[in-house]
Amino acid sequence: MEKRTRVIKIRCTDAEYDTLVERSTKLRLAEWIRETCLGVPAKRAAPLPTVSPELQRQLTGIGNNLNQIARAVNRSQWSSIDKSRVITELVSIERRLAEIKKGHSNDC
Repeated sequence: MEKRTRVIKIRCTDAEYDTLVERSTKLRLAEWIRETCLGVPAKRAAPLPTVSPELQRQLTGIGNNLNQIARAVNRSQWSSIDKSRVITELVSIERRLAEIKKGHSNDC
């Protein structure tokens, strides 16, 4: 497939832009314009697999732990105790992810 290298810029009002976006439902605007104006069918992404609520809850908890670690890292005041805590948390998260992966290997 040939790489797209040309860029087309247009100016429109807010109302015109809103109309274009509204008409391009389920497609990115550029894909919709190509499909509408050039007759080029848009590539359809495969639907994402559904995730069990339990898996979602566990992943959310892990995300919260990672956010706490990121806040600690961004504070950038590191003692040896802080470094040890971060490493401990990261190892804990890695283990938990491995457990979740093993328990939900057929879900995805």
